[in-house]
Amino acid sequence: MAEPAISVPDPRVFPPVESATAEERALYTLAETSLAADSQQLADQCDRELRLAFARVLEGDGAKLAALVSHAPSVAVTRHLWRALDSVWRAEASPGLVVTVFALPVVVVAGVEAGRGGYSLSGVLREPQRLVAILNEHGALRGNRNFAFADVLVAADAIDIARLPEIRAWLRLPDALAPGAGLIGIDLAPAPIDVPAGGEAVHLRFVVGTAIAAPQADLLTDPDVGRWGIPFAQALGRTFAADGASVLVLPRAPQRLLPAVAAGRSAQREVSAQLFASNAIRRFRGTVGEPSAVISAHRAPDTPGGGELRLSLSSPFDSRGAEGFRCPLYPLDRVDDVVAMLVTLLRDCRITDIRTLAGIHADRAPDLGSTLLFKPDTIPATAHVTVH
Repeated sequence: MAEPAISVPDPRVFPPVESATAEERALYTLAETSLAADSQQLADQCDRELRLAFARVLEGDGAKLAALVSHAPSVAVTRHLWRALDSVWRAEASPGLVVTVFALPVVVVAGVEAGRGGYSLSGVLREPQRLVAILNEHGALRGNRNFAFADVLVAADAIDIARLPEIRAWLRLPDALAPGAGLIGIDLAPAPIDVPAGGEAVHLRFVVGTAIAAPQADLLTDPDVGRWGIPFAQALGRTFAADGASVLVLPRAPQRLLPAVAAGRSAQREVSAQLFASNAIRRFRGTVGEPSAVISAHRAPDTPGGGELRLSLSSPFDSRGAEGFRCPLYPLDRVDDVVAMLVTLLRDCRITDIRTLAGIHADRAPDLGSTLLFKPDTIPATAHVTVH
């Protein structure tokens, strides 16, 4: 039996091309031409021009570079620009040097025992050398032993697109090759994790490192967490130890900065969805039986892209409203991919009634003013529904 086609549209609002600067419009045209090219020669020519442009912008202002990507008029163009920028960073980030800057995404699930107040987990790493030793022991980074970690956990903004020009300039300094340099001189502010009382939350942080290697060496070829993953998570978890706290640390493989940010955000979202689904489904099964699931797209002015997906779980035997998960959409996301992740998660939880709802829907319920979450019996009669 063929898999039903996913019919959820993209609810985000993309900037009109007319609002972009002339320089931005020129790069968006190059990206669109490359994507639509009927010959590889034309696509390659456009991509070369894109990379040359990004090499120039990387010499300048980080805010301008970030705006160039964030103002793109579509997901396809955003993804193409991002690939071109990452290609330039990979090839030219340290001309004449053999320093690799990388980041290791860390998803932290933190909660507080019932009856205890909230607390804050420090963003400072007390013993980064211990984490280095664990990776060394298990041959991570292709066995490279000349690397160091910064002594802080940072948020995504600290290593995202806007910071690339500053980090690139640091890589050209002679001090960058000093053993254990660890991005000294770059403002990497620690990002504490605030854990409120009364529940669990999923946070994303990054361990940032620098490695010195032979020319042309690619230390970041392994996409998976190796044998170092468990001892690394345990050591980092001890850093977060607090009385009455529950902390689960889930590291991901080290990557270049841009792929690390993208992978980390996806991992945080997936773990957040898993946490929501497992808790909600357990409550339904323990009280009224199997829930139904509805996945829908909504305008949401309080989100960066102006839109998000929502997963709602409900039962006709429960008079309360649906329980919902607000699923963020990041700049590189294709909606179908995120919907497929949610559908797979629900199937893994043995949910048999899964519906995806066509159309883009409001943020708030019209009568109550609360966040709009659909139950099977509240779906508009005119809406197109796909049952998975």
